[in-house]
Amino acid sequence: MQAVIQCGGMGTRLRPYTMVLPKPLMPVGSKPVLELLLKWLRRNGIQDVYVTTGYLAALIRAVCGDGRQWDLRIKYTEEPEPLGTIGPLSLLRDRLDSTFLVINGDVLTDLNFNAFTTYHRNRNSALTIATATRTIKMDYGVIEGNAGRVTQFREKPILSQLVSMGVYCMEPKVLSYIPSGVPFGFDDLMLCVMEKGMPVHTFAHDGLWLDVGRVQDFQQAQELNWEDQPPAFEVVAAA
Repeated sequence: MQAVIQCGGMGTRLRPYTMVLPKPLMPVGSKPVLELLLKWLRRNGIQDVYVTTGYLAALIRAVCGDGRQWDLRIKYTEEPEPLGTIGPLSLLRDRLDSTFLVINGDVLTDLNFNAFTTYHRNRNSALTIATATRTIKMDYGVIEGNAGRVTQFREKPILSQLVSMGVYCMEPKVLSYIPSGVPFGFDDLMLCVMEKGMPVHTFAHDGLWLDVGRVQDFQQAQELNWEDQPPAFEVVAAA
């Protein structure tokens, strides 16, 4: 299986740090996020990786090279203009000819790779999204109503939502819906494939997941002992 790591974003949520380093090269402990991601892929049997770049692309190429130091084969694409969160895949339309993995370059996880890809294939899915559950505490009283009449009131409730982890398993046919040369987001792709009636599934993950593009998650990542492996605890992944 081939993997694509998306590293073209400008990392605005981590400024001013990302004025100097692209987000995938932000350090977690002694290693860049991207290095930890690449080693995770290699431990799971992947050797062919495409890295999509844009902002500060030369730094990413300089750090990762061709990947041979991790027994990987890394190739790069570079966006002439920002193409959005999923648009860079249009540059790989002729190279991804079988089931492939797409990962945002700011993700750290202990996702069970084999369980995820097996789940995708067993359901003949066009696109499978790895998901996590996140809770949000509202700072307001939440009102539900019908025709102007209040039917329910909750004071500052804690809401639970299923959210995308930024890890996807895709089939090549999905690429035909991504236009070339224009910004195209994952939300655009979702609306498009669902409108076409293509099967989309979610895979729920209960283990570690950090979006290091968020300051809070980036700080939390620093408190964990990564080294070359995810923090030491059992991987839990449930379909």
